[in-house]
Amino acid sequence: MSDPANSAGRPGPEPDPAPGPAPGPEPGTVVDTHRWWALAVIATAQLMVVLDATIVNIALPSAQRELGLTNGNRQWVITAYTLAFGGLLLLGGRIADLVGRKRTFVVGLIGFAAASAIGGAASGPEMLFLARALQGAFAALLAPSALSLLTTTFTGGAERAKAFGVFSAIAGAGSAIGLLVGGVLTEYLSWRWCLYVNVPIAAVAVIGAFTLLSDRAGTRGAQGAHLDIPGVVLGCGGLVTLVYGLGEAEAKGWTAPLVLGLLLGGVALLCVFVWWQSRTAGPLLPLRIVRDRNRGGSMLIMCLTTVGLFGAFLFMTYFLQNILGYTPLRTGLAFLPLTASIVIGSTQISARLLPYAPPRFLLVPGLLLGAGGLYSLTFIDIHSSYPAHILPGTVLLGLGLGLTFMPAIATGTSGVPARDSGVTSATVNTAQQVGGSIGTALLNTVATTTTSTYLASRLTAAEKKGGLTPAERTDLVNTGTVHGFTVAIAWAAVILLVAAVVAALVINGPSPRTREAAASGTPVP
Repeated sequence: MSDPANSAGRPGPEPDPAPGPAPGPEPGTVVDTHRWWALAVIATAQLMVVLDATIVNIALPSAQRELGLTNGNRQWVITAYTLAFGGLLLLGGRIADLVGRKRTFVVGLIGFAAASAIGGAASGPEMLFLARALQGAFAALLAPSALSLLTTTFTGGAERAKAFGVFSAIAGAGSAIGLLVGGVLTEYLSWRWCLYVNVPIAAVAVIGAFTLLSDRAGTRGAQGAHLDIPGVVLGCGGLVTLVYGLGEAEAKGWTAPLVLGLLLGGVALLCVFVWWQSRTAGPLLPLRIVRDRNRGGSMLIMCLTTVGLFGAFLFMTYFLQNILGYTPLRTGLAFLPLTASIVIGSTQISARLLPYAPPRFLLVPGLLLGAGGLYSLTFIDIHSSYPAHILPGTVLLGLGLGLTFMPAIATGTSGVPARDSGVTSATVNTAQQVGGSIGTALLNTVATTTTSTYLASRLTAAEKKGGLTPAERTDLVNTGTVHGFTVAIAWAAVILLVAAVVAALVINGPSPRTREAAASGTPVP
């Protein structure tokens, strides 16, 4: 790859920009008078993408029965989506920068709706798998476009904090909302409506996008602006391989040859990707984006926090349905306090404090609060009740995540040139997606291994003493299962504590108000 503007010698990466506030409006740009309505459109699209990560989980048993999915291939309903989404995010973000964020946003919405309609009408497993992969591919266009539109519509001050509070609340609470919506649709309509529901949502968002969103043109025609094809192959290939390996680890174990080959291959491809990004003049992911300690640290925190969030969703869903006997709808309702806590933490606490407080002053307490909530859930057993033993921990976790997501996303996308906002947003989304994959695979492995060890010794001892009645055996198996859950949740709490240490040691940026005042030369009152 050569840069026409730099024909003397090997082209290198662009230098790091000087630290400063979030980029303001580009020259000649008029402040968008419809920006709050635009936020509603962006938030609607983001909610649709986040919902789809969990809404299909509730529908899966019904879909399996109707379409004849086997226990071996049913995982592809989830895996097809996560592979396409996680693997293509960086490409989707760079395409948004090259051809324009609004254009890719609309294309992503239409494609996502079409794929959802195909999935809802699926007549067999293959058609459903294809539709889910298409959903993931169009979500990889849509998600970074939505976040980059937000970062360029709200460029600073209290308005940016409020907008990111709303967006972060949806990013954190959308998964829980998906469980509730999935339960309602599956119980009262059909599992197919868990996919069809995206069509009217996308239609409203497309109309809103055409009438309310504004955006500059893409950079495709600019000198030296092009798509880094080797970077696409290396980066997307590495992410697809890594996410697939993590998914297979959940089923086959971490020491399986296929899993080790996929994980090592994915890491190797990503290492070569990083090397290539430091050499080419037009990188897919300019390394200056992640070299900044505040942005890079925020992305790492997003990854670690999502590990904890997915761990809580995974095991509490199993616990409520399999141990306490909740229906899918009742399980979704049980997550409402967690959803409300995330919304309150993001919109009423973080959004109000972030303009005046350095990000780590919110991140560290939020992560500690979330870890405390998870720790309280390690004391549940087969006799635990929801109000006394589960509700307090989920509320604490929700408040902690609400305090964390908003400053992490805002810091991870601040101070980036407009031409790189798409790929920066994609990197934040990729951190979340990889964190979710790691959380699901790693914590599920911890839980199943712990349960197996627990049951093996106790069942053997019981057999030597004359065996167990069916009721006693059921109680023992349930006790072992819950023990595995609590050990995995304890590890999720430890991961949030590690994220808190990262926030305390790495994130050192000032408050947005102080940063903007320093950039303009005005004293902070």
